[in-house]
Amino acid sequence: MTYRNAAATKQRILEHAQRQFAQRGYAAATVKGVADAAGVSPNLITRYFGGKDGLFLAATQVRIPVSNPFVGDRSTLGSRLAASIVQRWFSDPGEDPLLVLQRASGERPEAAEALAAFLDTNSLEPLHHYLRDSSLDDTDARGRAAAIDAFVLGVSTRRRVLRSELGHPADLQAWLSAAIQRLADG
Repeated sequence: MTYRNAAATKQRILEHAQRQFAQRGYAAATVKGVADAAGVSPNLITRYFGGKDGLFLAATQVRIPVSNPFVGDRSTLGSRLAASIVQRWFSDPGEDPLLVLQRASGERPEAAEALAAFLDTNSLEPLHHYLRDSSLDDTDARGRAAAIDAFVLGVSTRRRVLRSELGHPADLQAWLSAAIQRLADG
């Protein structure tokens, strides 16, 4: 199979790299494995990305669309956040760049930095502003946002990185909803 469209080939390589890094982690994923899955020569990965490190960095630079659960009354924040979280967790896990970062953050400092930046920008700060705008003082809003962020990251790590089974999606969503709501309400 010959591919002559460099942009399409590069994109296909990135998609397969994301899948392999998410499923196997950084250390176990190989350039040859990604190349074989993408139907290209390993030399193309070197050419386009400079090797495994460059491929990893490119695979984790994907902009992840995040739904906005911070619209609505604070009394239903837990249910909105839990629905968004569970939907992400139970969608195709092999294609989630956030999972790539989460699994690699223990072995790659740049993954940990990228994950922290993503969570700060897309979770912690918007949640802080949302809680502050829902009549909490700034210090209380910041503390509650940090508690929710840490709780969700902990549960996410338990489920997605350590691969612990935490129950049926509907049960997990109900449990997360109640716990997040308690943290939001103080």
